[in-house]
Amino acid sequence: MAYLNANIPATYAQIRREFLYDLKDHHGEVEDCVVFGITSITGRAILFHAIMENGAVFYRLPIHAFIQRGYKVANVPRRRLDELELWNCFSYYPAVTTYDILLGQSGKYIGKDKLWHTGQYLFTVDFAHPESNIVDTDHSEIPHEHKCAHILALEDGNYAAQPNNRLIWSIPSFTVKDEVPFDWKVQTSEWSVENSTQWKTEDSDRFFYGIEEKEKTTSELLKEGMDLQIKLEEKNE
Repeated sequence: MAYLNANIPATYAQIRREFLYDLKDHHGEVEDCVVFGITSITGRAILFHAIMENGAVFYRLPIHAFIQRGYKVANVPRRRLDELELWNCFSYYPAVTTYDILLGQSGKYIGKDKLWHTGQYLFTVDFAHPESNIVDTDHSEIPHEHKCAHILALEDGNYAAQPNNRLIWSIPSFTVKDEVPFDWKVQTSEWSVENSTQWKTEDSDRFFYGIEEKEKTTSELLKEGMDLQIKLEEKNE
């Protein structure tokens, strides 16, 4: 996993020139560039790195600094950064992945304007905490807080970074249902296979060691009985 900076698939784009002048001049102009990397800083938007045709590299620009090649700048609507990217980075440790099943496919996200915005998948940025010796002060691994950012090339010429719970993908050979599951719930469980008290491995040096079921203690049996009673009472209410 990368720290701070990460490579992304090289994306041939145009940069709004005012971002090359600290937003003070050259509004409404663009020039060609190649976007090649990102910076992930906790609490800030994903920031992109680009190289210009003169060889200069500009670091740490937001996603709304860029529009797609082949679009005239006058025809690309200006959108606020928070309209194109919903969440800041969750960690200094980003992972960049291009998922084969989504590559070249289109998707649509529901924006703050309550409208659907369609685009083509490019790649995904996800976040994690690197190791236990570093204090974890972010939310990247809390199940109900975790978000990734799928990067899209929108039909209007902009780019966007949106999480799973704002996106619906279109894969014509598979996504044949039209309903949007607005009643689905955010996942809150942490899944583990080693947190059970019901089994243990045998105490031996055998390569193919056995697994033994542990006998339940009196307190465990009492707890199971109480839990069952509570469920029955809730069911009868």
